[in-house]
Formats: sequence, C-alpha cells, structure tokens
Amino acid sequence: MVVARTAESEAGPPEGVDQVVVMHKVPWEVYASLREAVAESGGVRMTYLDGTLEIMNPSRRHEHQKKFLARLMEAYGDELRIPLLGFGSETFKDKAKKAGLEPDECYCVGTEKELPDFAVEVALRSVGPRKLEVYARLRIPEVWLSMKSGLHIYRLVDDDYEEVPRSAHLPDLDPQVLGRIVSTTPRAEQAKAVWAFRDGLRQR
Repeated sequence: MVVARTAESEAGPPEGVDQVVVMHKVPWEVYASLREAVAESGGVRMTYLDGTLEIMNPSRRHEHQKKFLARLMEAYGDELRIPLLGFGSETFKDKAKKAGLEPDECYCVGTEKELPDFAVEVALRSVGPRKLEVYARLRIPEVWLSMKSGLHIYRLVDDDYEEVPRSAHLPDLDPQVLGRIVSTTPRAEQAKAVWAFRDGLRQR
C-alpha cells in the first residue's frame, strides 16, 4: 500500500489548505472498514476509485465555501417554495463499481430518492476527471463544482459529464450569481449576503 501526503504540517493544515492523504492499492474491504471507523468524525471525506483512496480533512476555507453555497441554495429553495431535501455529506458507494465518496453537500428535489439529484463539491485544488468518474459510476445526475473560475454545473449524459449553463433541477438559478456572491463576500459577511440574496428573490 503506497501512501502519498500533501498539504500537511506538524502544526496542522493551514486555514486555506485541505489536508489530504492518498493511498494506492487499497482493497475495497479496507476502504469500507476505514469509512465505518471514521463515520462519527463527521468532517473527514473519503474518495475511492479502483483501489486509490483519498482521505481529506477539509480546511476552514473549504467548509466555509460549501456551507455558504448550501445556505444560498436553501434560501433559493425556501423563497421559491422548491422542496430541497438536504443530505449533507452522506456516503455513497458501490462495491461492484469500485467507487465511493462523500459530497460536500447533496440534495434531492421534490421527493426523497436513493441517490441525490445533485451534489456540490468545493475544489480549492484541482478536481480531475477521476473525481467526476466516481460520481459517474455512482450515477449522480448532476455535480456542481465550486472552483476559482466560478461555480460550474456538470450533467451526466450516458456515462460521462458535460458542462451545462443551468441545472435541470433548478433551471432558473444562475450559478454565476452564486459563484460571484461566494467569491466576493468577506467571510464575516456570510449571513448578510444570504439575507441580501433572500431580499432580492422576494423583490423579483
């Protein structure tokens, strides 16, 4: 089992950097056992694909962005009376497909389903095609990626994702607006930004 470490120090990860450990040639049973062992920790995210296991302890910056996006999306759902059912970072995995992960946030729209209608991922570092491949194997219909370049939406078409301008589930919500709010709002102003977003929706 090969282990690679990134973004860590004896004093702990810097505030804006996720702490990540990557292990290779990990049997499915080991992944499943580790996932169960840390299930109560709440914050740890694991991504598994074909024997490669990434374990991430998200930074404060990461958690702030994902919670900020969640608050904005939920405010949108509340104001427009769209029933969003949030399931946070629930684990989704499939032994036969050798894939598993926890999204930063995930939602069903309208009714509860076995899989979420869309998942949200904050990418402070690059998210390569392998992360999207995990989602594709798990058959998650949409993935919203928050990156430096903004908020991008990917829709599953056959067995791969294509970037689209709007969500099939929230078609009137402009992801560029959410991305701009998150990227330009000082951290301490999160609540005020959510209130202003709500006020704008009510005045439409």
